Amino acid sequence: MKVKVDQMILHAFHGVFAGEPLVGGDFEINLSVEYDDSTLGFESLTDTISYVDLIELIRSRMQVPTPLLEKLAKLILDDVLTAFPFIKSSTISIVKLQPPIPRFQGRVGVSLSRMY
Repeated sequence: MKVKVDQMILHAFHGVFAGEPLVGGDFEINLSVEYDDSTLGFESLTDTISYVDLIELIRSRMQVPTPLLEKLAKLILDDVLTAFPFIKSSTISIVKLQPPIPRFQGRVGVSLSRMY
């Protein structure tokens, strides 16, 4: 089974360029978490990973200013594994929607995948 949080938009204060930690920027986060569902009946939330729990985990970590998105991605996946030690894999992408890069229009970001 795979549980996903897609296109979550948050304003946060990550970055290494002057002003980013002060004014922040908008970020898009996509997270997917996979686990073995072979013994579960899916009768209640205890039989799955609640996407609400994943959203709160992301919100909490995004509130902590982190200069590099690479580290932020790693920390979020570490938090997911701590909260749900039975998962088989996780993948996250974090995209900076308006990067402060001169003469650049577009988005930049990182992705990280792990198998457990």
